[in-house]
Amino acid sequence: MKKTPATKTIQATVMGTDGKSSGKVTLPSQLFAVKVNKELLVQSIRVYEANQRAGAASTKTRGEVEGSTRKIYRQKGSGRARHGSIRAPIFVGGGIVFGPKPRDYSLHLPKKMKSMALASALTTRYQDGSIHIVDGLDKLKPKTKLMAKTLKTLGIPSPVLLVTSKEQNTVIQGARNISGVTHIFVNQLHPYAIFAPKSLLFTKQAILSLKDKP
Repeated sequence: MKKTPATKTIQATVMGTDGKSSGKVTLPSQLFAVKVNKELLVQSIRVYEANQRAGAASTKTRGEVEGSTRKIYRQKGSGRARHGSIRAPIFVGGGIVFGPKPRDYSLHLPKKMKSMALASALTTRYQDGSIHIVDGLDKLKPKTKLMAKTLKTLGIPSPVLLVTSKEQNTVIQGARNISGVTHIFVNQLHPYAIFAPKSLLFTKQAILSLKDKP
């Protein structure tokens, strides 16, 4: 009978709000210990950036700009070039030739590839020591000054991406006005957000939510 390979267990240190170790937490190996696929990461980030484009740039053709349709002067005898409309592209205020029109830039990435890209991104940041885990932030009062002092005590390099679960409203309220700190819910994580900041700060609840993901 073929043996099932043992799952790799990863233990990470959890900090308290005082900056000291308050225990360990097991990280899901399927997210933090995979073989990094750099090509997929690049593709995933390109898809994300493409999907942020509004594609709303628009110019008017000679048939859309305002202006008379009258021939601006007679065809012959004036000594000037022949023109039929003041709205022609050659005139200031006329239409634009081959100008941009609204278009859809969005790209699609299959669900399985998204999951693989997310795991590659988390593994990369874990391996370079950029991921930090803290417990107890939701027990603090939702005050910006108090949250800023706590983050300073933790000594995490800025800019920081704060990753929380949806239930941690007090943490979000306390951190939303702090310069250099951006917030994202754990179920909204994507490679672009993971690589944008210098550090990632997960709450312990967010890590536990990741462990529960199928």
